Amino acid sequence: MERIETIFWDIGGVVLTNGWDEHQRAATLPQFDVDLGEYEPLHHKANELWERGKMSADAYLDEVLFYTPRKFTREDIWCAIENESRVLTPEWFGLAEKLRAGGKHRMATLNNESRELNDYRLDKFNLRDWFDFFICSGYVGMMKPEAGIYRLALDVAQSAPEKTLFIDDKATNIAAAQALGMQGICFTGIEALEQEMRGLGIEI
Repeated sequence: MERIETIFWDIGGVVLTNGWDEHQRAATLPQFDVDLGEYEPLHHKANELWERGKMSADAYLDEVLFYTPRKFTREDIWCAIENESRVLTPEWFGLAEKLRAGGKHRMATLNNESRELNDYRLDKFNLRDWFDFFICSGYVGMMKPEAGIYRLALDVAQSAPEKTLFIDDKATNIAAAQALGMQGICFTGIEALEQEMRGLGIEI
């Protein structure tokens, strides 16, 4: 078994809650008297451009909300979007501390997120302290499960695919990584994750 050199982590759904998913939108937007039936089609049209870094947060908000006068400000809604981000798996930080202390693995992100939300979340939850580098769709213009974003991650890591591990909560994203020869674990909880990591020879 090849020793794992680099561990790539999804963020939303593993470490933190998702950035701005359908459940968060459904919980937040009615508070601003926004009609979800009108908002959702506009979101789906604009969100992929936003998450690929081809549209700014301001442009996204113009497309989905501020095409008409509103009773709330851009700052009001952006603050509400930011407040939807929370730690999902507090135990992850203890695991990350053990992995960092062992000094045998590089730690990196591999996630789909807009540039602005990704930057906010990295700062808000001090995630820059835990990772060596960051592969985010908003930075690189590609999204999981496209093969290109995984190839870029491997190029940046300079690790052979079989020496990398990708952890994500979506099976389709794991399958795409495995198609390129990467190891993959579909995240269902911290205990199961640690057990599967030990099965790959990772000391925890």
